[in-house]
Amino acid sequence: MKFKIILIAASLFLISFDLSADSANKDISVYTGKFDTTDAVGDDETQLFGVEHRNPNLFRDTLLGKLAPVTGAFVTGKGAAYLYTGIEAQYQLGPVKISPGFAPGYYEQGGGKNLGDVLEFKSELKVGIDILNGANIGYSYSHISNNDWGTVNPGADNQSITFSKKF
Repeated sequence: MKFKIILIAASLFLISFDLSADSANKDISVYTGKFDTTDAVGDDETQLFGVEHRNPNLFRDTLLGKLAPVTGAFVTGKGAAYLYTGIEAQYQLGPVKISPGFAPGYYEQGGGKNLGDVLEFKSELKVGIDILNGANIGYSYSHISNNDWGTVNPGADNQSITFSKKF
């Protein structure tokens, strides 16, 4: 419970700090959806709420496309929390953005699903469409797993709706 409160407070602090910077060019996303959507038993499925940050100034064109660091956190309705940082690619097809990403992170089980370890890896695919100048709405599918490094590795598949805004 303490971790969840610290996580939410730190996220709010980082967002307010980023928004107040004069030279800021930040991309903040908020998302909500379902955690563990493909659970066979169905007892671990719950809602999730998260926030994510990208700095468009750090995007780099590479052989793999446009890459940038991404940092975020989410909490679930059962008290689990995940804090992550990784890399995200971005491919633009007109107004549509396709963004695959990978991020290792710290998972706190709380009253939620036992994923087997505190070190978990998030693989994600986002598809979004620009709706206004600097704003995007999209769909995200992610999988969180510990790559069989933990005591168990049930994984969790998640789906969410994302709203992103550049500041």
